[in-house]
Amino acid sequence: MITREQLENNQVWLYVIVLVIAAGFGLIVPDFSGQLDVTISVVIAILMYSMFSQIPFTSLKKSFANRRFIWALLTVNYLAVPIVVWLLSKLLPEYPPLLLGIYLVLLTPCIDYVIVFTALGRGNEKIILMSTPILFITQMLLLPLYLWLFMGGDAAEIVNPIPFLEAFFGLIVIPLGLAIALQIFAKKSLVGEKIIDISAWLPVPFMALTLFVVVSSQIGKLSTYIDLIIKVIPIYIAFIIIMPIISRFIAKWFKLDIGSGRALIFSGATRNSLVVLPLALALPDNLSTLVAAIIVTQTIVELAGELIYIRLVPNLLLRQKK
Repeated sequence: MITREQLENNQVWLYVIVLVIAAGFGLIVPDFSGQLDVTISVVIAILMYSMFSQIPFTSLKKSFANRRFIWALLTVNYLAVPIVVWLLSKLLPEYPPLLLGIYLVLLTPCIDYVIVFTALGRGNEKIILMSTPILFITQMLLLPLYLWLFMGGDAAEIVNPIPFLEAFFGLIVIPLGLAIALQIFAKKSLVGEKIIDISAWLPVPFMALTLFVVVSSQIGKLSTYIDLIIKVIPIYIAFIIIMPIISRFIAKWFKLDIGSGRALIFSGATRNSLVVLPLALALPDNLSTLVAAIIVTQTIVELAGELIYIRLVPNLLLRQKK
């Protein structure tokens, strides 16, 4: 019988297989797969709950225990990353929907599978896990600010606040509230603890299901935007190359130990595509497909990058001193 640890350690290959199957399914039976988009919100809501349930919100105070790492984490994700993203965006056409997709996905640090990748890359995954509440709260607060700084009035014209807020509330706030309530309940009840334990099995299969539903339902619509999608792939590759190097210097600047330094590298380079995907899907129909496609493309490129990271980071970029 497969264990949860085995499932998590092999999740990258599962996602790759699912992406290939989803692409084939979407192209072979486009009429049927196109109708799957009505299930996206439900699947994402369950995925969000499952991921949030594993974030130790009730131990928020402990998140601040290693202040040096927290400051390094905030420096990488909210100073270094925005500067890099802004510079890279200058290589793209001045097309607001395209830029919105790039900004949504690259300005938000990952809070879920980055923990597993950090462990596979022999980093300190526990310090990342304890930092996830801070990362989630700060990115939700700072994302609107960065969109305003980078896009100004263009962001306001594209983003209709009503459906955007509805998506944020229904797909993020409600699952988050349920996860926190269950964590509090689990501290006082064996039943609550059991529910949290069961929920820990959900992120990987529901991440795979989300990728399947999104890719299979959207891939038939991508031919209209393929020229724009091709333009963003080099940007994502450049981000994957640049951020580990910058994060390595910041880790040295903050005098982090090897495990924490590797964790910082993974956090700086891994983005939060599936948490911002609901926000993209809340855009008007003529924009949501493009923005969602840009975000999903980043996920595909990133998964390939993570396979390189888990070998490169511990063996070359930040090696253990002998």
